[in-house]
Amino acid sequence: MNLSTPIENIPKISSSYREKLKKLGIKTVHDLLYHFPHRYEDFSKIVPIGEVKINQKCCVKGEILRIKNTTTWKKKMVLTEAILQDNTGAIKVVWFNQPYLLKTLKKGDIVCVAGKTAVGEEGVYFSNPIYEKLSSFSGSSSHQLHTGRLVSVYPETEGLSSRWLRRIIKFVLSKITQTLTDPLPQNIIKKYHLLPFQKALFQIHFPDSQYLAKKAQERFSFEELFVTQLWVLREKIKLAREKAVSLPLKLQVIQKFVKSLPFKLTDAQKKCAWRILKDLQKPHPMNRLLQGDVGSGKTVVAAIAALNTAIQKYQVAFMAPTEILAKQHFKTFWELLKDFNLKIGLLTSKTDKFFSPKLKNETIEISRQKLLEETKKGEIDILIGTHSLIQDKVKFKKLGLVILDEQHRFGVEQRAKLSQQKGFIPHLLSMTATPIPRTLALTLYGDLDISLLDELPKGRKKVITKIIPPHQREKAYEFARKEVEKGHQVFVICPRIEKPEKEKESVLEMKAVKEEYERLSKEVFPDLRVRMLHGKMSSKEKEKIMEDFKNKKFDILVSTSVVEVGVDIPDATLIIIEGAERFGLAQLHQFRGRVGRSHHQSFCFLFTNSSSKKTKERLKALIESENGFELAEKDLKIRGPGDFSGKRQWGVPDIVMKSLSNLALVEKAREAAKEILLEDLELKKYPLLKQKIEKLGERLHLE
Repeated sequence: MNLSTPIENIPKISSSYREKLKKLGIKTVHDLLYHFPHRYEDFSKIVPIGEVKINQKCCVKGEILRIKNTTTWKKKMVLTEAILQDNTGAIKVVWFNQPYLLKTLKKGDIVCVAGKTAVGEEGVYFSNPIYEKLSSFSGSSSHQLHTGRLVSVYPETEGLSSRWLRRIIKFVLSKITQTLTDPLPQNIIKKYHLLPFQKALFQIHFPDSQYLAKKAQERFSFEELFVTQLWVLREKIKLAREKAVSLPLKLQVIQKFVKSLPFKLTDAQKKCAWRILKDLQKPHPMNRLLQGDVGSGKTVVAAIAALNTAIQKYQVAFMAPTEILAKQHFKTFWELLKDFNLKIGLLTSKTDKFFSPKLKNETIEISRQKLLEETKKGEIDILIGTHSLIQDKVKFKKLGLVILDEQHRFGVEQRAKLSQQKGFIPHLLSMTATPIPRTLALTLYGDLDISLLDELPKGRKKVITKIIPPHQREKAYEFARKEVEKGHQVFVICPRIEKPEKEKESVLEMKAVKEEYERLSKEVFPDLRVRMLHGKMSSKEKEKIMEDFKNKKFDILVSTSVVEVGVDIPDATLIIIEGAERFGLAQLHQFRGRVGRSHHQSFCFLFTNSSSKKTKERLKALIESENGFELAEKDLKIRGPGDFSGKRQWGVPDIVMKSLSNLALVEKAREAAKEILLEDLELKKYPLLKQKIEKLGERLHLE
């Protein structure tokens, strides 16, 4: 047996348990051993039975004096009742609906039980405790798994308990421990005072003390961070060795463009644009992430980079996450660049368009075949689209720059596939409106150079954000009516499209878009123009509704989260978010960014029925944060890195995710990775490390 052994080949795991393990993402021995506990129950201290108190969480050891099953008359529930005794006293133990325990536990058995005590008519008793049979009263607790020690509690799934996981993990460890090789170099282990691999693996599952549990967690957190840093820094070094087209700064053209804008660039926009233009001059590929708050003007900065590339007869590919955004970017680009004699194309799964100066400032529909032919010949200067851009049919003649919106990863292989120039890799500019805390930026995006747009355009006012409890709902609606009377517009965001017929009460409370649209248009605002938007509509329907909203053909838009990113309605001054507690802070911040896009004072109302402390803390963080960067740091503290960055995509255990908040550990891992790469970039001396970073690369790259 080794780490890559499939779970099908592990003895003692039946087919039904294999299916349950796969639900937890466990397919190999490695997955099983890296399924770390998310917490520990401390049952290390054995309390004499005579000293047990009411509502005490504790562990006792004793002999079973008697044990029997009884059935309650009212609920038809089977109770297994036992009396446990040591030399200080006796206590009753009750298990519910576990009649099979009579086959396992007999009179005279020595057992250890752990759990919380309750009080009944006959005094203090244990209710549904964990139990474990012992060979004697005086035996060592080192061989115990479920009681008398720090007990691991794992992420579980239906029919797969922590008890079962402890047993199977102990069995696998006993068969494999001696064959395990430490993936970390010995000098790194020594320098950073880490536990060796074998010891850490045992101590994380079956710790002998809180200190050793913490040391084991630290070891695996460091390992994952170290492997990630190796990957990102190696990618950075490898990319720096690739060749790219050097694109000199065309200063006069850029100055003409800046003067043509109907607004002044902020200092942050100027600084970021300058860095990007300097990167484009270098003979190796740019790999930059432009991180900008909602409404900070990332698209204009991207347009400057695209213009500087296209006027030198190199093509630009601009990839957006949705069709609505791709169309919006297409419209923005041809409006901004129409005086610069460039041909701009739009390619999505459903729409193909084309703009050329010869068309007298109009865009036309074009056949896909024609658009692809023009792109291949180099006739299209800037091609904007969705993931359709990375299909095999799309060929560029001279691709100089790839711009990605809300997609941070795009590997060398993918760039090379898009580009037809042998030996040259296009420059990459990635943009995000999701602020990334410093520790995550160093870890997840350590291969990217990061530029911050931390300044909003002049004249923009801070959006006033308020939590609206149920009793103030009518006042909020009255406020919305007054905004409409001023000639402004309102968004109402709901968490669902339709109200389900049968679901839990908590879900039923969620405001469904269709239901809310009916209520608002007929009961609350019968005299105002209310429309509805949701993700099940066709692209044409969605586009038409947003165009009508922008042209002020109606006053209030009731929508799902489809308006989260990129939708620009300058006259919208109020956004009402129903069930605000159901959205993440980053998403709420994105919603808030749909208003405040002009000189008018704008507002964000958070409707919530929740009175939980966590909800209040999260929504308060949104109200108090001046910008997305500040909010991201607060969000990281409140939710933890796993939820913040998408644990499934990131694919690491909870304890490792928690360590992403630990800047000191992140920096240590980065330093250690630099040491190794300076010595051995290809990791020829470290085959296990190489294997690990290759697997990580598969997870992190855009497919």
